Amino acid sequence: MTTTNDDKVSKIEIIKRQSRHLRGTIKEALQDSEAKFSEENVQVLKFHGVYQQDDRDLRAQLKREGKERHYSMMIRARIPGGLLSSEQYLVFDRLADEYTDYKTMRITTRQTLQLHGILKGDLKTTIKTLNDALVTTLGACGDSGRNTICCAEPGDEPFREEMRHDVLALADRLSAKTNAYHEIWIDGEPVQLAEDETEEPLYGEVYLPRKFKVAIVPEGDNCLDVYDNDIGLVAHIRDGHIEGYTVLVGGGMGRMALDQDTYPRLASPLCYVARNEAVGTILDACVAIVTIERDFGDRSNRRFARMKYLIDKRGLAWFRDEVEARLGHKLEPPRQLTWTNGNDHLGWHRERDGVSYLGLFVPYGRIKDTETMQLKSALRDIMHRFRPTVRFTSQQNVILSGLPDEQRSAVEEVLRSSGVPLPQELSNVQQNMMACVSLPTCGLALAESERALPELVPQFERLFDVLGLSDENITIRMTGCSNGCARPYNANIAFIGRAPGKYDIFLGGSALGTALNERFRDTVPFKDLVSAVRPVLESFIQDREPGEDFGTYWLRTGAGGHRG
Repeated sequence: MTTTNDDKVSKIEIIKRQSRHLRGTIKEALQDSEAKFSEENVQVLKFHGVYQQDDRDLRAQLKREGKERHYSMMIRARIPGGLLSSEQYLVFDRLADEYTDYKTMRITTRQTLQLHGILKGDLKTTIKTLNDALVTTLGACGDSGRNTICCAEPGDEPFREEMRHDVLALADRLSAKTNAYHEIWIDGEPVQLAEDETEEPLYGEVYLPRKFKVAIVPEGDNCLDVYDNDIGLVAHIRDGHIEGYTVLVGGGMGRMALDQDTYPRLASPLCYVARNEAVGTILDACVAIVTIERDFGDRSNRRFARMKYLIDKRGLAWFRDEVEARLGHKLEPPRQLTWTNGNDHLGWHRERDGVSYLGLFVPYGRIKDTETMQLKSALRDIMHRFRPTVRFTSQQNVILSGLPDEQRSAVEEVLRSSGVPLPQELSNVQQNMMACVSLPTCGLALAESERALPELVPQFERLFDVLGLSDENITIRMTGCSNGCARPYNANIAFIGRAPGKYDIFLGGSALGTALNERFRDTVPFKDLVSAVRPVLESFIQDREPGEDFGTYWLRTGAGGHRG
């Protein structure tokens, strides 16, 4: 296992090692009167699912008044596969009303919920309340296994329960085991280990070099962009059961706009592992992969600490040899993969005989009430009256499952009376858009995203209508910076913040999530984004081959000379 040398590692590596398995001085800091935590504790808190933020809309005014920034915390839960009971969902709903500045909940691309604007003094109560509802925040952030995600579609096929079983097993095996979480947030009592026990048997003192993401999908349905993960598991189904998984490694969306040595990467096929393999399980293979990143990942420069850089530096053949050495046997070659769908599971669908599920579109992942649409109140009412199971999707939407068919009209009435449209009432443009949180809470944001993308919706709807593209599945994503939190780099059209009001435009990609896009224009003003893309879409209409989608057209033609 990797050990650290203070002369060769980043500052955060030193903070992790000195944190005493993620304790830091968080417990003591919760007792003081400060509105914020120290920088050391801020880094450790991420492992506990907490980010310290401030309201950037207020920064200038508070500075003029000689006041401190308005600090608050974002809490992110760890919800494997995005599944909650209606009772657990209602706990989040209540906490959002009682303790957050914004009275909203945010669905993330990793199938979980974030609560923004929690004051430091309310942090412990909020986390303990979630734990009382059997929801943890440990490992939702930080340099360890993040929330393990899975295709959220319900159904009565056996493979869906098998995927759920594997998601929970992976989440448990790859989660941090430190007792610090309970000592700080739950009961306050330290846990004494036996002499032969290790508090973190997988991660040791320094955990991983960077965050680590795992995703599971059935072959054919890439609803969560499986190639964007450090480990992607593609389930091969035979007779309704999972026969085994093709394992993908080395995906990741993050890059730095001004550092050309950083880049997004799609995961590479590594091997095939039978689900009930006699010489080892898929869990064993995933643990072996994680330990390679633990032992060889870059700990000196966090820009290059993700596993994708390790694989490109050492080579996939080297990586495969390392996995085989740790497993003690040869790996089977990966299987050829076929994809037919990349859309979210929106609308009404059969779940089992007499029972349906509703995939409900959540604009930009934000569950809130506005003057025209009371989505938060409608979902609360549905939880109380119909008690569905809640499944968050990786495209920031929500699935309400387990609804008897005779309740469908009543559920629709609740939504309509609250101004919430059903998916079939929305344009393809709306359904295929996604944004990161960005301003005012994200400290990395350079430009607007969640608050800006709605302004582009009607513009693109009009343009698509004029061009005859309204029935096309063209994905459009926006982020406030280049870090890639809304998975922009495999979208057909992506707007990536470079400065206030200015964006880089990337084009190409794939609606199936199987190809990266390319930079098209730099630092385009917000008001010019749609007009900048229009000539390419016009060329697409004129020059496309029969049945050709936008991403394939871009790769084939360079958009008629528009590239570059």
